[in-house]
Amino acid sequence: MRLLIISDTHLPRRARDLPAQVWEEVDHADVVIHAGDWCDLDSLLSLQARAERVIGVHGNNDGPDLRERLPEVAREDLGGVRFAIVHETGQAKGRESRCAKRFPDADVLIFGHSHIPWDTRADTGLRLLNPGSPTDRRRQPHHTYMTAEIEDGRLDVRLHRVETGR
Repeated sequence: MRLLIISDTHLPRRARDLPAQVWEEVDHADVVIHAGDWCDLDSLLSLQARAERVIGVHGNNDGPDLRERLPEVAREDLGGVRFAIVHETGQAKGRESRCAKRFPDADVLIFGHSHIPWDTRADTGLRLLNPGSPTDRRRQPHHTYMTAEIEDGRLDVRLHRVETGR
């Protein structure tokens, strides 16, 4: 099973559309996971129209139209891996232990908000992933997103830079 993991797309505020490179990943993904801050309903509807499956949550910049359609927290078992998805996790200090207590039934927590790529583990084994942002890098050197492969209950994750000029 192939996953595309994105967050903080902030459309159309930070970009008019997702980069072509990300749309190519949508076309190859079995599941697209979006960890919030879509910013407009059209971005959700466009992704749902093109992707095989979308799992998403709303973020702090998402209005009532998105909040009506998306939960604050999503939980899914994909290929034997238990995922939780949320937009905000609070400050970086103590994040792993805080999230391990909040999501004891998850193997992987996907989150957004900071626009900072993140891949760590809590003492409990919970893996925390933040794909950064493909459209609003803020103070990061690159726009980013993640892909993942699940095979036999194992998760292999890759962080990707959005290549300029594509």
